[in-house]
Amino acid sequence: MSHAVTADDLRKSYPGGVRALDGLSLDVRPGEVFGLLGPNGAGKSTTVKILTTLARPDSGRAEVAGHDVLRHPERVRREIGVVAQRSALDPMGSGRENLTLQGRLFGVRATALRRRVDDLLERFDLTGAADRVVRGWSGGMQRRLDVALALVHRPGVLFLDEPTTGLDPEGRAAMWAEIGRLAAGESMAILLTTHYLDEADRLAARLAIVDGGRVVAHGTPEQLKEELRGDAVHLELRQPPDEPTARQVIALVAGLREVAFDGRRLSARADDGAAAVPAALAALESAGIGVAAVTVARPSLDDVYLRHAGRRYAA
Repeated sequence: MSHAVTADDLRKSYPGGVRALDGLSLDVRPGEVFGLLGPNGAGKSTTVKILTTLARPDSGRAEVAGHDVLRHPERVRREIGVVAQRSALDPMGSGRENLTLQGRLFGVRATALRRRVDDLLERFDLTGAADRVVRGWSGGMQRRLDVALALVHRPGVLFLDEPTTGLDPEGRAAMWAEIGRLAAGESMAILLTTHYLDEADRLAARLAIVDGGRVVAHGTPEQLKEELRGDAVHLELRQPPDEPTARQVIALVAGLREVAFDGRRLSARADDGAAAVPAALAALESAGIGVAAVTVARPSLDDVYLRHAGRRYAA
């Protein structure tokens, strides 16, 4: 299958010895949503900047829509839509004016542009506010217009950089529905960066977890979760423990493995979490380590991140 986006062994360092990318590779197929996950500083933003021709890698190769990002950046820009973390809207223009200007910049002909603007305003439920100044719109409406702006010229590849940050639950749900329709209905490749693991689980056909400028895990959400046998056991301790002592105590509990600590949180895996919890509670309490809450659940993407990056996922 041909790829809409390909990155191969990308490396990038910034002044001061900061290594943003350390051999990152990934691919995105036409018609799929690909999730790119990782904490701040993991390399997500640098990856997106390189793929959208806003930065140059020190080494490695990348193609978007069949064009090399270094050799033909102007061709790449014609084929992509970008929704950045910061809004690109003109706050003093109306929604219709913002969309029309974007279309003109991409050379969309006047008649086709009028139809396209009307279609996008209706699609994103913005028709009623179309001729009002954007500055007075709600944050959710402005974010929907940001996405519409990136679609005016019908790109083949769409980059969404944390598109639902700051939206309320209703706004997030509406954005999720639209992203799903874009991938399914228009065969558009979508690269989505997000700090919401439930968002990636819901939307991404495949995903990559990035840490330290490298891909530490990749696959479908279900594949990644299925790699973790058994149950996830999480114990919220009353106070941060002496970790060596807590590890020594918990090591005596049969059935627990892959124990990790993150502040007051102790996480482990167990073939039978319900059976392992009483023994773990008794052992910790006898050592003077109080437990405030216990959770036993099937593996989540947060557990996948913990497994591969050694800490819980955090923005």
